[in-house]
Amino acid sequence: MGIFFIACFIALIPWTVYLWFTLPVRELSPHYNLAWTGFDVLLALVLLATGACVIARSVYLTVTATSAATLLVVDAWFDITTSAPGAGLFWALVMAAVAELPLAAACGWLAYHTEHICQRKIDLFLGHTKRWC
Repeated sequence: MGIFFIACFIALIPWTVYLWFTLPVRELSPHYNLAWTGFDVLLALVLLATGACVIARSVYLTVTATSAATLLVVDAWFDITTSAPGAGLFWALVMAAVAELPLAAACGWLAYHTEHICQRKIDLFLGHTKRWC
């Protein structure tokens, strides 16, 4: 299975180069609003699932928090790269810096510490952390 994913990586290199040279700089999409709304609904659901897993101290927190972190980084990337110069780009950068990327980092921390959270070695509800070895 590992070889398959490495092969996918290798196959994506020429595909990415091809896209770089052939995609138009500007494209109008009749479903642009649907694409972003659908993405934000998916992001909201993954954040809800992450919150529920934290409260339940579920081992599935690793999956939901990793998914949320990934979607938040993707959201920041596309908000920035698809924004018009000026105020649109400014606000995309602000949202990435103060909301999306810090929340992605918090989700990454949760995913990394899921085992300790599930074993109640980290208390997330009272705002303090217990020591663990």
